[in-house]
Amino acid sequence: MIAREPGTAATIDSGWILSKLGHAGPTRTAFVEVRSSPLLKSPLRVSGEYRHPDADTLVREVRSPYQETTTIRDGKASIQRGGSTRTFALSRAPQLATLQTSFGALLRGDQQQLQSAFALDTSGVREKWKMVLTPKDTALAKQMRDITLFGRGAELRCIETRLSQGNEVQRTLLASAASASGTATSDDALQAICHGDAAR
Repeated sequence: MIAREPGTAATIDSGWILSKLGHAGPTRTAFVEVRSSPLLKSPLRVSGEYRHPDADTLVREVRSPYQETTTIRDGKASIQRGGSTRTFALSRAPQLATLQTSFGALLRGDQQQLQSAFALDTSGVREKWKMVLTPKDTALAKQMRDITLFGRGAELRCIETRLSQGNEVQRTLLASAASASGTATSDDALQAICHGDAAR
């Protein structure tokens, strides 16, 4: 063990982060997203749960303000809403397939697979870290500039996705950050919680 000077924080790298995030078994975490659109009078707050029951399956369950379950498995995406289900092949949306594979690699702590799809840039310390994933795939890069993960220790607290067109940032709060968001919908408040800058 390498001793540190009192009062200093341990720096980290992508290997350390992924070793902490990796889980061998099923995982589940609450999420909160707030979507803004010129067509909406006020931001739409969406909440629910992400589940990763096995290495090949990702489930996104929206519970409020509507109910919808998206399951990605075996090269297909199924969206269930109300009494209807529609299914399409991920070959129709290769960027979605890449994201599903990469999210699985993230949850497994598989650095090699994650780096095959993204360039990783890590900064911060163990108590407050950030990792930027920049897509290597040309088709995916046309859809998004990068994905930024924010965390604290072994907890992934927030995911920000910057789209290639415009300045829109899609922000998903997870776990304790989702709980801390309360009923907040303002961009400043959610950004502070996401980045770990909000008062605790």
